[in-house]
Amino acid sequence: MIYITGDTHGDFRRFSTDIFPEQKEMTKDDFVIICGDFGGIWCQEDNKKAMKNENYWLDWLDEKPFTTLFVCGNHENFDRLSAFLIENRYGGNVHVIRPSILHLMRGETFCIDGNTVFAFGGASSHDISDGILQKENWKEEAKKLDRRGKYMYRIDGLSWWKEELPSDKELQNGLANLDKTGNHVDYIITHSPPASIISLLGFGSYKQDILTKYLEDIRCTIDYQYWFMGHMHMNKRFTKQDFLLYEQIVRVV
Repeated sequence: MIYITGDTHGDFRRFSTDIFPEQKEMTKDDFVIICGDFGGIWCQEDNKKAMKNENYWLDWLDEKPFTTLFVCGNHENFDRLSAFLIENRYGGNVHVIRPSILHLMRGETFCIDGNTVFAFGGASSHDISDGILQKENWKEEAKKLDRRGKYMYRIDGLSWWKEELPSDKELQNGLANLDKTGNHVDYIITHSPPASIISLLGFGSYKQDILTKYLEDIRCTIDYQYWFMGHMHMNKRFTKQDFLLYEQIVRVV
């Protein structure tokens, strides 16, 4: 079985047995895939209270009967995420967060429950219109912005990371792996929607970027059965193939 859901932002309560009773029939050979903004790797390691809470919920999720897979979003602590052990699982590279919590790395293809899955996480943050503050003096700068009624800012290395968007190496890795599949996959899992979906939504704060254009090129050239994406905090079907997910948990296999 494969279930897919949208952004969790570190809140995994939707996977409680009361809300997601289907898990009673699942094993570690069944999967829940999160379309980015996993949020389980977020706080700073020197914040002992936050780390204790984070580890509690990661352990809670790891003890579930299923295996959790996720692509990264834009709201992840990329410094910490990149430090986890990399292993080859299901035919592609993953970061091992817990024995049954795995980060599907960008541009990798996987064979999951007999299906070919292309994973590509990341997105541009849209809540930064008042700027990115530097870690060294962010408190002083934040006070100035707050006094002016400007709250749409984030802090480099604390609540925002440039790695939210992919590197050239990751982009090329994705194309190379798709080429190996003959440009045919069963499922595409991303956080960001491709450019055409962004345009259809018409949200002014969501701009086109290198990733949305890259994903649009893939949408136009790759043969796929279904594409699942997050980021927009809504549940919406655009075509018979393209789905935005947020709180919904949908079964695909």
